[in-house]
Amino acid sequence: MEAKPTIHVVDDDGAIRRSLQRLLFSAGFGSAVYETTFGFLEAAPSLKEGCLLLDLRMPGIDGLQLQALLNRLGFHLPIVVMTGHGDVAAAVQAMKAGAVDFIEKPCDDERLLGAIEQALTVSGRTARDREEAAAAERIATLSPREGQVLDAISSGCPNKVIAYDLGISVRTVEVHRARMLARLGTRNGAEAVRLAVLAASARQLEGSRPNLRKGRGRLQSPPARQSSCLSRRI
Repeated sequence: MEAKPTIHVVDDDGAIRRSLQRLLFSAGFGSAVYETTFGFLEAAPSLKEGCLLLDLRMPGIDGLQLQALLNRLGFHLPIVVMTGHGDVAAAVQAMKAGAVDFIEKPCDDERLLGAIEQALTVSGRTARDREEAAAAERIATLSPREGQVLDAISSGCPNKVIAYDLGISVRTVEVHRARMLARLGTRNGAEAVRLAVLAASARQLEGSRPNLRKGRGRLQSPPARQSSCLSRRI
């Protein structure tokens, strides 16, 4: 049996590093762990295969800064980022910078291993292109209002702020959010945001401006108050 690639884990939490090592070992992966981004940065030039599992919230150079440095160095291994609950905006930024996927902590073992397996198959653009096209099709099923709610969630806005910006009640936001998740077939906001990022990438590849509010053939969204929340687009 061919040995699986090594997964490189960058996380400053020792308990999480040990837990991930056990999980990766049980799944047949080798692992190398790094407590600091500086430690991984030193090792990066010599790495030829595998996948990077990167925590975004790190002391010193954080995960996003490390990702930017790695991009400048021409680092070619796929990256899966880990982020705390509610830190969706940082995860969106990481995916726009080239991360293959993001996982919310605490990590679901099956979801994490699936993301790693998928990252390891992305040797070119083909698999990613198919995923982006599929995401764009799912996003296009949203109503304009559901698209607005997803835009706001992607910017890290809480329901109360979304309600104010759209001029609707918090309960109505919750209803739109629930319908949006059901329509996309996602379990939570983080998974929906991931689809939104992939769909936006697909539109950029087609040479058109990303427009998550274009649903069911209708080009216009319901009017919303001008705000810093809804003006931050993916």
